[in-house]
Amino acid sequence: MHVHVLQHVPFEGLGSIEEWLLQRNMTISYTRLFESDQFPPLDGIDLIIALGGPMSVNDEETLPWLPAEKRFIAEAIAEHKAVLGICLGSQLIANALGAKVYPAAEKEIGWFPIVAEPAMLDGLAFPAKVDVFHWHGETFDLPEGAIHLASSAACRNQAFQVGSRVIGLQFHLETTPDSADSIIRHCADELVPQRYVQSEAELRNASPANYVEINALMAAILEYLVCDID
Repeated sequence: MHVHVLQHVPFEGLGSIEEWLLQRNMTISYTRLFESDQFPPLDGIDLIIALGGPMSVNDEETLPWLPAEKRFIAEAIAEHKAVLGICLGSQLIANALGAKVYPAAEKEIGWFPIVAEPAMLDGLAFPAKVDVFHWHGETFDLPEGAIHLASSAACRNQAFQVGSRVIGLQFHLETTPDSADSIIRHCADELVPQRYVQSEAELRNASPANYVEINALMAAILEYLVCDID
């Protein structure tokens, strides 16, 4: 199975996803937008993972590769490829499918719970409540036809899916202690005290069990996305 990763900044990588992919002998390729704006042909790609980043999907004037990335994602979805979007990646999926992305009422940075929306027969089942790692200041409307999967006190639209092969997660289930350290070191200026913004000490105080729980949920979502791919 061939996985193509859309990486927007060097300090936001695959986290726990990388081990999951390697354990299954999956081939991994990258478009690193901070180095190149070249996108591969979709032929032979089974899963696309769009990672996070501090930019906005609306920054097209300053980031000229954004329209091409959105087209690439939209074409992948139209061709029934499996697509996973994380944080910025979820916003890219929403925007590529015609939904608006805009500043949220409040930033959400830290370990805060998400709550599952009522389960639908054809939707992914989330845990009723789970503490996850957030780092976002924007939100999005749900794309037309999307299933709403999860919400939080700070942000209504936290997770959604389109069909059985497209999932957007506003939060980070792939976070490991190392990847949390990386984003904290590079984005510490965003840790301005607010109702849903934790301090650096609080961010770093997560227990090993927190990481085990979210990484296991990330693995379950990946299994869901690829279970019917030959």
